[in-house]
Amino acid sequence: MKLPDRFRLPSVFGVQVLLVVVFAVLWNPLDFFIYRLGGQVVGDGARLYLEQQAAHWFTYTPFAAVLFEPLSWVPLVPARVLWELVSVGAFAVACRQFVPWRWVVPGLMLEPVWHSLFLGQINLLLLALVAIDFRRVAAGKPAGIGIGIAAAVKLTPGIFVVLLLAAGRVRAAVVAGVTFGAATLGAWIVAPEASLVYWRDTFYDSTRVGVPYVSNQSPYGALTRLLGDVGSWYHVLPAVLSAVGIAVAVRYARRDDWLGAFAVAGLTGLLVSPISWSHHWVWALPALAVLWRDGYRRAFLATGAVLALSPMWATQFVDHPNDVWVLLPVRNAYLLLGLALLTHFAVRTAKRSGTAEAVPERVLATRDAR
Repeated sequence: MKLPDRFRLPSVFGVQVLLVVVFAVLWNPLDFFIYRLGGQVVGDGARLYLEQQAAHWFTYTPFAAVLFEPLSWVPLVPARVLWELVSVGAFAVACRQFVPWRWVVPGLMLEPVWHSLFLGQINLLLLALVAIDFRRVAAGKPAGIGIGIAAAVKLTPGIFVVLLLAAGRVRAAVVAGVTFGAATLGAWIVAPEASLVYWRDTFYDSTRVGVPYVSNQSPYGALTRLLGDVGSWYHVLPAVLSAVGIAVAVRYARRDDWLGAFAVAGLTGLLVSPISWSHHWVWALPALAVLWRDGYRRAFLATGAVLALSPMWATQFVDHPNDVWVLLPVRNAYLLLGLALLTHFAVRTAKRSGTAEAVPERVLATRDAR
């Protein structure tokens, strides 16, 4: 019996969700477990940052740890299942802000997405918060709370506040900033000692994680793998990348193309952060929507292929991969993809500069397509 076309995609999605549930029952995702342990000790002095959780450092903000505390109120296995289902739902919500829901099924097969689920990461929830806010900005509605919460959990989304300011959306930027401040202050009241240690010592300390690990697809990670020691000169590179990225994102924003602005700012955040694990590259996914919307099918397919195949992981099976120069592009595949996409968007906006272009309908066209 042949399944009707309208049921095929929902059926595949149902199988995907079932697999996620089975995985959550059988496996204890590492990052989720660290979140849970962090939530348990958030109010216990400075243990959150002075002691490892599950043999790893807790690297998120005290506010994040406060949010994670309820995870310990639920038995471990149900908590895992609930967390993973919420993550899948958040990814679907993020997609639906700008693209048809049918994109969710292939999207779950991209490495940054399934790797986030494998680790029990919070990336997909943060992506949804920011995507909802940018959808509201595109519709001319009040926005900023989601971005502020995301930045209070993990500092990297703060780049979207910079974009809002630079694009003249001061009210949304102020709302995001006030939300960030309120969340941070609330966490300080709940966990003053942990907050003091974090903001005084921990938040800029990249030595607490394995910077050279191949999963770190930032320029800093690539240079550390290649050179070993990266000097103080490196700070010039993220400064230049952030200036270029924000300038390009603002060009999109001034055309009321907030999907393009969202995509470019997300890429910029990945390129300027010293740590951009492969699962952080969910912030590159909006670029896929922009490429498809603007008719760049080859670029869309190439980007999707890199994010699906994640070729850098194959170099883990090669002895001394840094000595094999031909493998360097493979070993830094996401980084090169990010740089190529930023260059593409910069060139496209430069070519269209000085031309009037009404784009609000185009911004929403991808989502409303059937």
